[in-house]
Amino acid sequence: MSRDEQLKQRWELVVQKLSNQFADGDTLDLDAIIYLIGVQELGQLERKFKKDHKLDLMHIAICKLLSPYGYYEFDFVDEDGWPHYKVKEALPHLKAGEQSILMKEAIVNYFIETEYIE
Repeated sequence: MSRDEQLKQRWELVVQKLSNQFADGDTLDLDAIIYLIGVQELGQLERKFKKDHKLDLMHIAICKLLSPYGYYEFDFVDEDGWPHYKVKEALPHLKAGEQSILMKEAIVNYFIETEYIE
């Protein structure tokens, strides 16, 4: 199986499992999955978030997801429990499709690492 086919299958598995667990079977999109990862990384699972905090959660997730690629590095957790990252390397300029593939690959790797999928 090619790397692209494997990524596609694993991505579909992640979407299916998360959609069933968090969206009553409605299909979650990439942004919703990034948001869920942000909530997981913050660790405040029962809290309701305002719109500006939702963007912060997505930022946390993106930093976490792209850390293994050398773009971000965990820095510290503030007094409110929010993780902070520092930029290690600027993200390359990617086309929208390339960004999507990078994020899907990072998300799949995140869920493999956390043993949510194999």
